[in-house]
Amino acid sequence: MKILVLNCGSSSIKYQLIDMQTENLIAEGIVEKIGEDIALFTYKSTRFTKKKREMVIDNHEQGLQLILEALIDPVTGVLSGLDEIDAVGHRLVHAGEHYSDAVVVTDDVIRVLQECVSLAPLHNPANLIGIEAVKVNMPNCPQCGVFDTAFHQTMPAMAYLYPLPLEFYTNHKIRRYGFHGTSHKYVSLKAADYLKRPVEELKMITCHLGNGASITAIKNGKSVDTSMGFTPLEGLMMGTRCGDIDPAIPIHLQQQLGFTVDEVNTILNKKSGMLGLSHISNDMREIEDEILIKNNPKAIMAMDVYCYRIKKYIGSYFAALNGLDVLVFTGGIGENMSMLREQVCREMEAIGIKLNLEENSKRIDGIQVLSAEDSKVIVLKIPTNEELMIALETESLLRQEK
Repeated sequence: MKILVLNCGSSSIKYQLIDMQTENLIAEGIVEKIGEDIALFTYKSTRFTKKKREMVIDNHEQGLQLILEALIDPVTGVLSGLDEIDAVGHRLVHAGEHYSDAVVVTDDVIRVLQECVSLAPLHNPANLIGIEAVKVNMPNCPQCGVFDTAFHQTMPAMAYLYPLPLEFYTNHKIRRYGFHGTSHKYVSLKAADYLKRPVEELKMITCHLGNGASITAIKNGKSVDTSMGFTPLEGLMMGTRCGDIDPAIPIHLQQQLGFTVDEVNTILNKKSGMLGLSHISNDMREIEDEILIKNNPKAIMAMDVYCYRIKKYIGSYFAALNGLDVLVFTGGIGENMSMLREQVCREMEAIGIKLNLEENSKRIDGIQVLSAEDSKVIVLKIPTNEELMIALETESLLRQEK
């Protein structure tokens, strides 16, 4: 079975074609800046190193058509025809409280996506456009969706309710939803498989650290709490997002400093976090260089805040889980930044976390054990693969449908 995985943004389409027999990547790329004056199309496959072209791409239908044409190109393609694609798996963002598992895309699923546009105004409309683009280009191909929020639907009410008047939840569904669910689920399953232990017997904390970042407490294979909330703004300090702050600060910025609602929204989402505190960059590679090479005090301070907030979440989830078996680092930063992992895990012996500093400093592909031999908690680095998780769930769903 070959599955095409699509991640449709407001002006982009990321794609991967995966051979499910081997779980190997056949081709991948991205269509960027759709609808702008000049768009970019990137394609690479097992038979072709890389192809990047500048062109005009008016809409997602045209973008998807370019992807499909590249896949069946007689010179650089990897398929003899589109009928070799057995299904399309979509990364979908927000379904509110409707779905906790992967779904076959039906009229009801489309209706739910439309209902939840207000909860994900940038992502859900793009997801809908992507589904429609597949219908136009591949009308007979089954489509499935995996929601970013689905894994977190197992959270109990005490974890997802906010202490606001209850009618805000009952009437308007204002609650914690959580995001990065596909990644958290993938690495938790990989951790259990690697350790040869049933996921249902493990207490885990998974740290997805990228430009966006979140932490999830997982008990018996189920998400019981997560740091992102009603939106992806809550929780950890991130590349440009502030994470947890006093909720009165946005009010103060408007009432006392004269900022508009839109300006405050931009500050909290795009000008805060690592970029805002350091005045350097939201790219942690640049921050690392500033610390190691220049001993930049602003970079050091911002890193201290970043790591301290991760440490606090780990401690609180240790309490919520009543113990911990496995701590996982994943995402671009979690997988590649040994300095951050060391700082987060420093002085955590009281809850059983102790790193092997020599092992942590190594750059090794794949899963890596980072904990010391006498650490009570197993610390792992696991590369995430959300696209493969989407493909696996799509394959499983289609087999159930037959």
